[in-house]
Amino acid sequence: MTATTRQLDELDRSLLDDLQFSFPLEVDPWSELAARHDSLDGPAALQRVRALKEAGVIRQISPIFDTKALGYSSVLVAARTAESRLDHAAAVVSAHPGVSHNYRREAEYNLWFTFAVPPGESLDEQLARLAHAAKLDAARALPNERTFHIGVKLDLTGKHKPRREEDDSEHAVEPVPLSDFDKRAVRLTQHDLPLIERPFDAVCAQLGVSFEQLKTWFTKMKQAGVMRRFAAILRHRAAGFTANGMVTWCVPAARIEEAGRLAATFQEVSHCYQRPSYPDWPFNLYTMIHARSTEDCDATVARIAAALAPLGVSSHRTLYSTHEYKKARLVYFE
Repeated sequence: MTATTRQLDELDRSLLDDLQFSFPLEVDPWSELAARHDSLDGPAALQRVRALKEAGVIRQISPIFDTKALGYSSVLVAARTAESRLDHAAAVVSAHPGVSHNYRREAEYNLWFTFAVPPGESLDEQLARLAHAAKLDAARALPNERTFHIGVKLDLTGKHKPRREEDDSEHAVEPVPLSDFDKRAVRLTQHDLPLIERPFDAVCAQLGVSFEQLKTWFTKMKQAGVMRRFAAILRHRAAGFTANGMVTWCVPAARIEEAGRLAATFQEVSHCYQRPSYPDWPFNLYTMIHARSTEDCDATVARIAAALAPLGVSSHRTLYSTHEYKKARLVYFE
């Protein structure tokens, strides 16, 4: 079964909505998951999740770690190259293990990718080498100066409540001191959870800990800001969200905090960051919107624009991705 042939029913949508927020950290997570949904038992819940994974709707179930908290340096890069060289340049960029997302977007900067390096490595030096290897005409580094919201949670049921500023608890944190055990545990747990009856047994054996000790470690990492949550990541298109729009806003410097906090309250916004502006690219607020169609995305952008207008925000650009070259989770401490 492929992602394009599976029609999501009400139970599918309810499960997916639930799994995006939190996966049960239990020896038998499927019974706990079933308890959240009246018409399921443990084996049926596992079977449903397997079917959604096989259909390509679920990309991965795993901890979602904070790159900065782990000591990694990362940046969004707006790159430009001739259209005739774009596919080749994108292939070179995508081959780098520090690149997790790489898209063609409709703009004068036509290649946008995220780039990260491990602790102790120079981000600027590594990016310069990559830009040279890919023969990019320009590679504009756009570091995250402030996070107003981060968390991709698609509303499949239409029941998500409007987000409030005080609800947003997933801001990036400063690097956290990690022990050798912490790094080893991150290395072993970051991969896709096996869809079996007792999915945590193998990693517990590798770490030499009990499940309760592993669960305590996850709690510790969440409290420290190292792990944002343990959850499912969906393939947006397979889940019915076919429009991926990155909206860049030109905000007066004095109103950037107000604008960022306000834009972050929109449920359709999965990411909201302040980034530096440049003479040839004056945008300093970035919002990522996932919608079921470009029309829906445009309507959301219009609502955000109306909300931001009183703050002096009169200019914005919506950059749709027209090709996904790479989308993968960054692999830590490998």
